This record gives sequence, C-alpha cells and structure tokens, in this order.
Amino acid sequence: MKIPSLISSVFLLIASSSIAQNTPFHESQGAAAHQPADSYAAESSSVSDVSTSTAASSTLPDAPQAQTTQETPVGPVVPAATAPPKQTKRILFIVPNFRSVTADEKLPPTTTRQKFKLLLDDTFDYSAFAETAILAGMGEIQNSEKEFHGGWPGYARYYWHSYADLTVGNAMTEFVFPVATREDPRYYTLGHGGLIRRSVYSVSRLVITRNNDGNNTANISEVVGNGAAAGISSLYYPSAERTWTKVGQHWVLQLGIDGLSNLLKEFWPEVNRDLFHGKY
Repeated sequence: MKIPSLISSVFLLIASSSIAQNTPFHESQGAAAHQPADSYAAESSSVSDVSTSTAASSTLPDAPQAQTTQETPVGPVVPAATAPPKQTKRILFIVPNFRSVTADEKLPPTTTRQKFKLLLDDTFDYSAFAETAILAGMGEIQNSEKEFHGGWPGYARYYWHSYADLTVGNAMTEFVFPVATREDPRYYTLGHGGLIRRSVYSVSRLVITRNNDGNNTANISEVVGNGAAAGISSLYYPSAERTWTKVGQHWVLQLGIDGLSNLLKEFWPEVNRDLFHGKY
C-alpha cells in the first residue's frame, strides 16, 4: 500500500525532531549530513503538490450569484400635490398685506408683542403711505369733505385725515381689541374651492375670526374695533362730521373697505402667480 508523499513527509519531520531530541548536537549534525537525498525529494514533491492544489482552487470560478431585478410599477403616475401660492407682505407694493397667512399654513397663536408688530408694519410701512395717498386722492376727486376745499392744501388735509383714520383703525382692530379679547387679527387664506365659496369665506371673516386657541369666534376686534375707531376719528373731523349718522357711515364704510380688502387678500396669491409670475 503506497502512502501519499505529503503524509510521508510529515512522518519524516516528526521522526527527525524526535531523533534530534535524543541525539547530541554533533551527532545530529552528522546525521543531517548523511540524510538520504530521497527524503529531500519527497519533501519537495509534497510542497509542490500543495502549491499546485492551492493555485488550482484559486482559479476556479466563483459560484453564480442570484440576480435581482427591480420591477417597474404599472399604472398611471400621480403627480405630487403642489403647494398653494404664497402670500406676500405687500400687494402691488402699495397695499400692506402683513396680516395675511398663506393657505394651509399652520402658525402658533400671536403674542401681544406680535400683535403690536403687526400694527407697526401695517401703519408705518412705505406701502401704508402709498395707500393713504391713493385714498386721499379719491376723496378729493369725490369732494367727500367740502370743508377741505381743493388744490394741494385740500389734498394735504385729505391725506393727514386718511392717515389718521388708518392709524386709529389699525390700533383698534390689530392691537387693542385683539389683546383684550384674545383674538387673532390675521387673515387666514382659504385657498381652496371655487370663486363663490372663497368669496363668501373672505367676506365672512368680517364677523368670524380665530382666537388664540385656533378656534372660530366672533370677530369683535373687526366690528367693535372699527366702530370705536369711527367714534375717535370724529374728534378731528369738522363739526359737521361729528353726528351719530356720520360716525355710523364711517363705521359701515370701513367695514366695506375691509371686506373688499379680504377679497383681494384671498385671491392675490393666484393673481400674483398667474398674472404677474410672482413678481410682486
């Protein structure tokens, strides 16, 4: 029975080590000198066989891997929902719009400090002065206050009276009454639905608003606040304007202006996007 060369080499190495342990150093050197050449040939053959088997195993191809394919979903592609157009701080650079909130935007309740800042922005921004200039010009053209007369002096009277009305109205509806009643003076854009639905919603904000908890409530700040502003404004108008009838007319007129303003605020984001391409 023939023993493989690798096993015989191992046996020879074990035997050599055992002989070296029992033999003096000079005898082991002599034995090594007279070791047969066949054992060296056997060891060389075993090393060659191991190298050959290792090289052969390294050249074998890897096992095939499972390939996965990504399936393309079948069906119509649904576009992502587009965000509603944003409200801007001003409308056409001439109408203050700081109180408007973009549709679907969630905001925390306004603090007293934020209400006061809204008052300052709506009253002292350059757009407020531009709006006042337009209202003063319309008043002079209509000759709504005969005591003011015409010309530049008359226009100046219309201007400072209009600006005083704006300041007092903003103070009552954006700060004094909202702080007292814990109401949110901002206009929350609906942004969804048809023309009639959104128009009705915008006008209804004259009598309905949100409180600091985010719930709907009666808009005392708008209704009562504008009434108080109309009463205060009678103090600096000519005596003919200081009657209850005139004060009531100013009150209703201001509510009508605010209703038109709400309509403009409701549709302004779409107008700015579609007509002016977001320029304003």
